[in-house]
Amino acid sequence: MPIPVILDCDPGHDDVFAIWLAAGNPALDLKAITTVSGNGYLEHTTHNARVACTVAGITGVPIAAGAAEPLERTLTPGTWIHGENALGGPVLPEVTVPLDERSAIELIADTVRASEEKITLIPTGPLTNIAHFVRTYPELLERIERIVWMGGSTGRGNCGAAYAEFNAWADPEAVDVVLKSGIDFTMVGLNITHQALITQDVRSRIRNLGNETGVFGAELLEFFCNSYNDVEGMPDGPLHDPVAVALVIDAAVATTVHTRVDVELVGTETAGATCVDLHDMLKREKNAHVAIDLDVDRFWSLVEDAVATLK
Repeated sequence: MPIPVILDCDPGHDDVFAIWLAAGNPALDLKAITTVSGNGYLEHTTHNARVACTVAGITGVPIAAGAAEPLERTLTPGTWIHGENALGGPVLPEVTVPLDERSAIELIADTVRASEEKITLIPTGPLTNIAHFVRTYPELLERIERIVWMGGSTGRGNCGAAYAEFNAWADPEAVDVVLKSGIDFTMVGLNITHQALITQDVRSRIRNLGNETGVFGAELLEFFCNSYNDVEGMPDGPLHDPVAVALVIDAAVATTVHTRVDVELVGTETAGATCVDLHDMLKREKNAHVAIDLDVDRFWSLVEDAVATLK
């Protein structure tokens, strides 16, 4: 049976592909989409989730807006990569899918209650909404199968002094809350997502799928890669967020290790850094599965096959 999932995201170019992969692969039952500030302000990320569904013809999946600010810190949206509206590049269409009147955590809670099976949460942005859910609905945590988060890194990051990955850096307190929740947790960090490079061949294959979604997606990828080239000197940018979705679809897409993950909260230059004890140096209780190596061809096949099924 398909795995029931909720995608919590901050679209963002790569989040759009995460939505398309979750909606287009038959192994998943996409129950809801919730949005959070991160790659852009909440008004933009919420609008962009609706754009993603409009372009791809995804209907019947409720979309709800969540947290506009981190738990304790000031929001700094990732406009240097994603543009002022968090989805730079193509002309965005008028949205045709509605916005649910519930808040993100209300939608998550209602979806969890209504499901006969446990729900898998796939957050691909800051963990603010998930932390609010943990704090507000502790009685529902046992109904969560697992959390598979795109964020963090086993090594260096891409924000501040480059010790922290963006999603962790945006709200490290939320990461700490979720890590301490006791929910089965998988971290899909920069160390693996940087293996999912958007080569020119990948862009061409997406564009040539023969549908509107592929053409729109290729325009997104061109802007995204140009941004990465300008900011980080990477002409083939990494498509971070769909890696987390792919791992839920097919465990063979990545290797993982069970280890200890903590997040730095107070470092002047290192706040948001994920401290991954790969060699069990600290002898602390293992609390996370950490993705390490990506089967690149398997990953891109999943993405392309999903996009091909859409409008």
